[in-house]
Amino acid sequence: MHKQIAVFGVLVMGMLSPSISQAMTPEETVMLSNAAERGNDGAQLLLAFEYLHGDAARPKDEKLAVYWFERAALQGNVAAQKMLGDLYEQGRGVPENLRVSADWRTKAALRGNTDAQVSLGKMYLAGAGVEKNPEKAEYWLQRAAIEGNSEAQFLLGKIYKLRDSNAREQALAGNLLARSASQGFGSAAEFLQFMENARYKVAELFHQHPADIHKLAQDGDAESQYRLATRYESGHGEPQDNAKALDWFKKAADNGHVMAMKSLAHIYAKGLDGVAADPKAAEYWTRRAQLAKP
Repeated sequence: MHKQIAVFGVLVMGMLSPSISQAMTPEETVMLSNAAERGNDGAQLLLAFEYLHGDAARPKDEKLAVYWFERAALQGNVAAQKMLGDLYEQGRGVPENLRVSADWRTKAALRGNTDAQVSLGKMYLAGAGVEKNPEKAEYWLQRAAIEGNSEAQFLLGKIYKLRDSNAREQALAGNLLARSASQGFGSAAEFLQFMENARYKVAELFHQHPADIHKLAQDGDAESQYRLATRYESGHGEPQDNAKALDWFKKAADNGHVMAMKSLAHIYAKGLDGVAADPKAAEYWTRRAQLAKP
């Protein structure tokens, strides 16, 4: 079976491998670009990673990577918020700014991203981008440690061991260090290494086409109508057919599908899919999308 990268609903569990995007077909590249332009935060995140690493289709461009991370982050995408925190700290694609880095990491940390929590805790320990505050550092490290983050457990264990703490805390420190070591921090007990940057694995989701998508679309299922439209538009999964794509986008939009409305706004604004640019139609669908319930 031909494996396909799921553009819609991409689950990013970590740092995108530079080779992932090279596996995308031209049709998938079209789907990705269109979905990102139309506001899909998962597609925006994936596109940002593509520009961050570069590939045959898209040369490496860290400024564009930041642009797409920000578009996704402003929609509440936690992985994008975490990445912006890293990039602002590193000065990649943007001028180095530790305060902005801390701001983005705080947003991601508040929404449960353990890597952002660890990074934020380290910033409070060092007073980098934020006022030095050991209590806040410990708070964020504890939140990450509870979720099993090895680095947080290691750092907390080090904090407890090095300060004049009570017997209970000393015992907890030993337990945290042992747990940290068991999760891959072999040098934790010796305090020899820190993980400077969290590394991720990517979970690729494969877009498996339901056998009855045509029937679902015909029966009025808005999501099936939208997905069928994207297939006809890109030629990925169906023969490329702009007229059918436009028809299904309109059917989905009339059934309340917001991404279909955004797609139509994009198509009419840019004059895509064989239609002439129509600012009034673009404005109409943009307004419909804004007024539609999420």
